[in-house]
Amino acid sequence: MVLYTEHLLGILSVILGAIVGSFLNVCIYRIPSEKSIVFPASHCPACEHPIKIYDNIPIISYILLRGKCRNCGEKISPIYPGVELLTAALSFLLFRKYGLSLGYLFSLIFTCTLIVITFIDLKRLIIPDIITLPGIPLFALAAIFFMDIKPTASLIGILAGGGCLYLVALGYQILTKREGMGGGDIKLLAMLGGFLGWQSLWFIIMASSLIGAVAGISAMIFKGKDTKYAVPFGPFLSIAAVAYIFWGNAVMNLLFYR
Repeated sequence: MVLYTEHLLGILSVILGAIVGSFLNVCIYRIPSEKSIVFPASHCPACEHPIKIYDNIPIISYILLRGKCRNCGEKISPIYPGVELLTAALSFLLFRKYGLSLGYLFSLIFTCTLIVITFIDLKRLIIPDIITLPGIPLFALAAIFFMDIKPTASLIGILAGGGCLYLVALGYQILTKREGMGGGDIKLLAMLGGFLGWQSLWFIIMASSLIGAVAGISAMIFKGKDTKYAVPFGPFLSIAAVAYIFWGNAVMNLLFYR
């Protein structure tokens, strides 16, 4: 009976994640344009025709409609079901880690915030202050009261997270005479440090730098070494933060405590 209940809750966590992912798509599309995420109701980006409830079922509707709007036939970006699938998968993995608890709830909210930040930064090359500025104190409080993070670890995480990236950005600007890292990345790392504690920053900085280097080199090979382009760093920080939730402690123990 216990095993059956656990499997049922796992399935429900996937469904919840897919539903939340559908809402995240709205946030990703509307927040950079400073539009309401509540009104109007979901509509086709091309013809702006309201989407019926039966056409707005996460993942399933995209498959049934073959990735097209029922009204105008315009193709729907695969990013929409991709976000829903990603959120569903992370919701399930977080449930497996924390069980049905407040830790699962706040970790899911935190992860969903990072998903929104990642896709906005990839598309617009910005990390909206409306997400990170309130996120710094709110996630810090959530971590202290519900995630067993000590207040000092959270506070130091905020100061060190924001401070170290600020120094890196300042040093880069002094040496190259151009801006290499935006203020959004600095605020994002402060938010990550506040929720995960200062101990997480070692892992996040190392992992995000490694992922960013691989992505940057790959982009140079693909586009040509003489091509100038901007690579957003927010997605790498977000990926590293999610990785820390699942494997960070094990990796840090392996590297520094054994």
